[in-house]
Amino acid sequence: MGSNTSNDKVGKAAGAPAVAGSQTLLRGLDMLDKVIDGPVKLAELSARMELTRSTTHRLANALINRGFLTHLPRDGYQLGPKLIQLGFLAQSQADIVQIARPRIEELAAQTEDTVHLGRLDSDQALYLDKIPGRRRVDISSRIGDRHPLTSTGLGKALLIDAPEAEWARVFDGEQAAGTAKADRAVWFDRMRGYAGAGHAYDLEENEDLIRCVAAPIRDVSGRIVAAISVSSAAQYMDDDRMTTLSDDVRGTAEAISRDLGWAPGTKPARGRK
Repeated sequence: MGSNTSNDKVGKAAGAPAVAGSQTLLRGLDMLDKVIDGPVKLAELSARMELTRSTTHRLANALINRGFLTHLPRDGYQLGPKLIQLGFLAQSQADIVQIARPRIEELAAQTEDTVHLGRLDSDQALYLDKIPGRRRVDISSRIGDRHPLTSTGLGKALLIDAPEAEWARVFDGEQAAGTAKADRAVWFDRMRGYAGAGHAYDLEENEDLIRCVAAPIRDVSGRIVAAISVSSAAQYMDDDRMTTLSDDVRGTAEAISRDLGWAPGTKPARGRK
């Protein structure tokens, strides 16, 4: 009995920081809800939160430091710029998946191969959607996975418009981090060809015996906001088929781009410095 009681106390003590952290997080989220209708002064915010003024002030300052709240000297607390940024990002992510889904489903049915949709996330390719192919080919990727930019077709398509200085930065960084070794001169030569053609290849660089064809998706300004790829086993992806698929993948990417408001010919200039 005594041993169990002791263990219970240890368990509660060990879990206390996590519980406290969760409580602070929930209070922070609650505070955002309390100011959603406009600026709220400290006294009113404290009453709405049912917390002391000092606790309310401390929590609000933490949210201000992260950009989730701002404070107007005469009016009080209101939602901060970080929420605007997150809102735009969430909207763009939701829109691109919803808009692209019918197009990539059609491409997957047409090719019988796996189709991915992804976007740039810092220095990685983030996979937003995946339509499995009909062939018995195991593609290990999952929605939410992040993959290297320089060894994946989708990643290279996302880099097509970048200046060569950016290519060098990403390539050198990934090589140093342990991405599959690649010849720098060959990689740059291929990227120049991809930039001119408007599509990119993965020639078994990211996964053994898997090849893919990828193309960028552009928004109304012509900026690359995402990319799609068709992936399959190398036995189904000889050079001739990859050439044929290039038109299909690029055509689907351009159709999605038009759905986002892009007009053919609208493309930001890229440098080679």
